[in-house]
Amino acid sequence: MRLKHILIIPLFVLSVSLCSCSAELSEPYSTERLSQLNIAAETDDGYKAAGFASALCVPEDEAPLNSEGVNAAAFGLFNVATGEYVSGSGLFEQVYPASTTKILTCLLALENGDLDAIVTIPEESDITVSGSSMADLKPGDQLSLRDLLYGLMVPSGNDAAVAIAHHISGGVSEFSDLMNERAHSIGATHSHFSNPHGLPSDDHYTTAYDMYLIFNEAMKHPEFAQFASMKEYTAQVTGADGTVREVTWENGNGFLAGRFELPDGVELKAGKTGHTNAAGFCLVLSETAPSGDELISVVFNAPTYDDLYNGMSTLVGKGL
Repeated sequence: MRLKHILIIPLFVLSVSLCSCSAELSEPYSTERLSQLNIAAETDDGYKAAGFASALCVPEDEAPLNSEGVNAAAFGLFNVATGEYVSGSGLFEQVYPASTTKILTCLLALENGDLDAIVTIPEESDITVSGSSMADLKPGDQLSLRDLLYGLMVPSGNDAAVAIAHHISGGVSEFSDLMNERAHSIGATHSHFSNPHGLPSDDHYTTAYDMYLIFNEAMKHPEFAQFASMKEYTAQVTGADGTVREVTWENGNGFLAGRFELPDGVELKAGKTGHTNAAGFCLVLSETAPSGDELISVVFNAPTYDDLYNGMSTLVGKGL
C-alpha cells in the first residue's frame, strides 16, 4: 500500500490536548483535515510537504491492514525507503510505552548533550520500584554521557534515565516538558511523557504510530543505532570514593540474544524493548530487508514474551 506523504503538524500542536489514556482518537492524521488547515498542498501525485514530513509513512485510515498473525494490541510496519505503511492494527490507540520511552530519552541526550561530558549520578536515580530495570549505578558515581547512554539502552537502566534527565534539564519534570515538546515537534501529537524511563503513570502514554515517528527521528543519529544495537557493553564507572570499577550490561532483546530469529535475510539494525504489567511486552526495531530497504516495526502490548517476538518476526516478514 503506497501512502501519501504529508506534513503532520505544526498547527496541530496548537490544538492538541494532553488527554487521559482513555481518550479516543478521531482521525488524528487525516489528510483531508490537514489539507483544510492548509498544511499540505495538493499536487499531481498526492499530498506533499516540503518539510520533514515529506518522507514519512502516513496511513490513509485507521482500519487494520495486513494484520493477521500478530497477537498484540497495537503494531505497525513501515518501509522507510519507499514511504509505505505495510501492516498494522490499533496504530492510534493510546498504549503505555514502558521502556520504549527511552528511545526519546536517548534522542534528547544526543541532541542536547556532549557525549564526552562527565555525568554524576543523582540521589534521585536510586529507584526502589519492584522489578525496575537498573544499570547498577549508585548516587555519586561518575561516567561519561556516552557510557551512560549505553546504560540506558543496553540494560534499560531506569537509574541511567533519571541521571540523563537531571544532566540535560536539571530534573525529571523539566526533562518531561522537553520530551513532550520534542515529540510534538515531529508529529507525535497523541503521546504524553511524564518521566524518562517509562515506569507506569496514567499521564504517560504513546501510540504505535507516534513511536514510529520518534524512532524514525532517533535513527537519523548514527550514535543512536550504536547504543540500541549492542548485545553487551562494559563501562568504566568512578565511584563517589574515587575508585574505578567495571560494570557490564547485557541487552534483553531476544533477537540480539539469539533466542528468536527474524526472517531470513533480514538484518537487525537497532531496537528497544519494554515491559511492565500495564504495558505488556513491547518492542521497536529497525531492520534492513534483503532488498536493502530500511524497515521500522513496532509492537505494543503483546500478552507474552513469546507472542512479542513471534509476532514481531511475522510482522517484519510482511515487508519482504
